[in-house]
Amino acid sequence: MDKLLFQLKMLGTATAADLAERLAVSPQAIREKLARLSDEGMVIGHDEVRGIGRPKKVWELSDAAWKQFPDTHADLTVSLIGAIRASLGESALDQLIAHREAETEARYAKALSACRTLGDRVAALADLRTREGYMAECRSADDGYGYVLVENHCPICVAARACQGFCRAEQDVFARALGPECTIERTEHLLAGAHRCAYRIRPA
Repeated sequence: MDKLLFQLKMLGTATAADLAERLAVSPQAIREKLARLSDEGMVIGHDEVRGIGRPKKVWELSDAAWKQFPDTHADLTVSLIGAIRASLGESALDQLIAHREAETEARYAKALSACRTLGDRVAALADLRTREGYMAECRSADDGYGYVLVENHCPICVAARACQGFCRAEQDVFARALGPECTIERTEHLLAGAHRCAYRIRPA
């Protein structure tokens, strides 16, 4: 296992300086290694305000890098969903999804509250989703009217296949987070055979 990836796994997020100190190498060497790992899709970098001064570049593992570590959560997730459905019924699953939906909506609303335009909100939402492992991106629609939110990975795909209520809840959360002045339509769906999920967002 790559030592740098292992450190990020232990720390969660870190700057190049943090990693250089832990690995006893120069920050420049770490930045070069992070650039290579970013090109390979193994790490994700984003700007973060830490105290006074300019934002710092903070790095974390991508979903692809997480897969390098032993993980049995997918089997556990399916097992738990099956157990809830069998012992408590479909309504209990609906309550679980509603609870997750409310928590996610509150978090997104707080993060998007400072955004002044629809474009800013879609970009901020894409950044949030990327941090959650969805490898999301925001771009202008081809016709110049509105935006497209693309999610190139789904870290809850196993759960969504076992219970598609998770997908329905996420689109509803997006709609409320982005506000009533826009419409959102899923144009590509991983569970419908596409290789990713994509959403078309238009001003209302």
